[in-house]
Amino acid sequence: MALLEMANITKTFGGLKAISDVTFSLEKGRIVSIIGPNGAGKTTFFNTLTGIYRPDTGTIKFNGKSLVGLRTDQIAACGIARTFQNIRLFADMTVIENIMVGMHVHLKQSPLQTLLRLPGFNREEKEAEVKALRLMKYVGLNNVENELAKNLPYGAQRRLEIARALAADPQLLLLDEPAAGMNPQETEDIIKLFRDIRDNMGITILLIEHDMRVVMNISEDICVMDYGEKIAQGSPAEIRNNTKVIEAYLGRGAVAGQHEEKLQ
Repeated sequence: MALLEMANITKTFGGLKAISDVTFSLEKGRIVSIIGPNGAGKTTFFNTLTGIYRPDTGTIKFNGKSLVGLRTDQIAACGIARTFQNIRLFADMTVIENIMVGMHVHLKQSPLQTLLRLPGFNREEKEAEVKALRLMKYVGLNNVENELAKNLPYGAQRRLEIARALAADPQLLLLDEPAAGMNPQETEDIIKLFRDIRDNMGITILLIEHDMRVVMNISEDICVMDYGEKIAQGSPAEIRNNTKVIEAYLGRGAVAGQHEEKLQ
């Protein structure tokens, strides 16, 4: 059984079909990319999967359980965490506080226990701090736990978002353009981090990315969307030479030499 199964998903805004009859499955332990031109429906795909939007038609199952109709926090509790295309950190909170926010779906203390700061709350908070420090260092952020998130460099903010997502103990990590705005060295480092997350933490990764160097370097499978439809899916080699993909990116007049340069 696939970890994630989405069948015949459609999402319409007014008269615009942002996603049109998309079927997609993802096996556990894979790193898979979703690509496509701007406006292809990639982020809407993520938003529908994570409960921000409810699909008009279709089914979404994660570990065999339906996600349609669940709230975003309920979906997170099922084992799906994500980052966003535009960084969404709590700017005036510290690094460690931002990471601890990601643990909220698994915290067990009641509001009353929290308000009264009973021993169970203090114990859980201490455990959360230890875990947050470990994740902070794991993503390459050292000795910045008390720094405000807004004061971190751009690349470090991206890593902090990843640490916060990992704090939820996900089985599936969704990354929306995680390499956007990074310099070549930062991009190389983030690719290594993603591989380590999959290989050593056992987390399946699904990412949206425009940087084809990242996509072709890290992906075991690639799904291509255009105008809300899935037009191709396959290995990097298959996608690189797919006529529909070349047309979606470069137009019908594209020649072989042009698409090789663009997709490598």
